[in-house]
Amino acid sequence: MDDKCIFENILQLTKGSADLYLHATIESPTENINTTFHDLLHETLKIQHEVYKKMEAKGWYPAEQVEAQKIQQVKQKNSAQ
Repeated sequence: MDDKCIFENILQLTKGSADLYLHATIESPTENINTTFHDLLHETLKIQHEVYKKMEAKGWYPAEQVEAQKIQQVKQKNSAQ
C-alpha cells in the first residue's frame, strides 16, 4: 500500500468519524455528553484538516480555486434563506 492510498484511507476514516460525532453531538441527551461529543468532533475535524493539507501539498487532493464573486453569490443566496 503506497502513501497516497494510506492517506486516502485515513481521510475517509476521519470523515466517517466526524459524521458519527456530529450526529452524536446533535442527539446528546445531556450537556455533559454533548460537550464530550462536541470536543471529539472538533478534534476530528482538526485531524481531517491536517490530513487534507498534507494531501493537498503532495498534489493528491487538489483544491479548486473559486472566484471571489462566486463565493459572494453563495453567501448572498444563503443569507436570504
